[in-house]
Amino acid sequence: MDELDQNVRHVLGLSGGRDSAALAIYMRQNHPELSIDYFFTDTGKELPEVYEFLVRLEGFLGKSILRLNPDRTFDFWLAQYKNFLPSPKTRWCTRQLKIKPFEDWLKPDLEAGTKFISYVAIRGDEDYREGYASTHQNLSVRLPFREKNIDKQGVIEILEASGVGLPDYYRWRSRSGCTFCFFQQKIEWVRLMDEHPDAFEEAKRYEKNAVDHGSPFTWSQGESLEELARPERKTQIRADHARRIARLREKQPQNPLRPEPEPLDLDVIYGSAKVCISCHK
Repeated sequence: MDELDQNVRHVLGLSGGRDSAALAIYMRQNHPELSIDYFFTDTGKELPEVYEFLVRLEGFLGKSILRLNPDRTFDFWLAQYKNFLPSPKTRWCTRQLKIKPFEDWLKPDLEAGTKFISYVAIRGDEDYREGYASTHQNLSVRLPFREKNIDKQGVIEILEASGVGLPDYYRWRSRSGCTFCFFQQKIEWVRLMDEHPDAFEEAKRYEKNAVDHGSPFTWSQGESLEELARPERKTQIRADHARRIARLREKQPQNPLRPEPEPLDLDVIYGSAKVCISCHK
């Protein structure tokens, strides 16, 4: 498929995370000849920092980011799935609130014969990760960062050099996506309680409703948010997190030019998880 073909449309999905934002900046800087439609699928359960970041990104791109909204809310789909919470093994939230709106948006034009190229922000250091697999002959997927071997540090450099910077939630969280994302680490749940207590309380209500209806899942593996929110448990989680950091610091070589150690990414502390591309990239 010829990228400069006038009959080809170019689309790039933004999750509110650093990788997809960096890819949008990269494409704007390196391929200004392409008219790219940027879109964000809004679940209605996003962090406020995500919306702030998207506005900042729009300022750099000089172009509005299209907001796609699911035709049904999270509450609708939760009822359809008999009040069973989504989980790493049953990611119905990604399917119904992220992928389906994207496919519904493209469907009329695809069926009319329009060809699309979708750009996905899988980095060069993510050989284990797969992107959205096209199910239509007129939709192809490109991975520019993998093609150019741009890694996590390269992504951060793109964001910093552009002046857009990182989303503010990276101060306390490792990913974008819904406030109650089940991929969060224990420390991220504790920090959500601190940063957005209303969102934490909403997640607790969803969890209690699900358990009351027989759901085998809790948001955080092995314990309910009610248990996680107890003062003694919060203290334990923070202490465990501090010990993890201390162990990693001991293994890090000292840089005499930097008296203060660089902050550690949560993915470094806990290991990179296989997460939903459309939500977290």
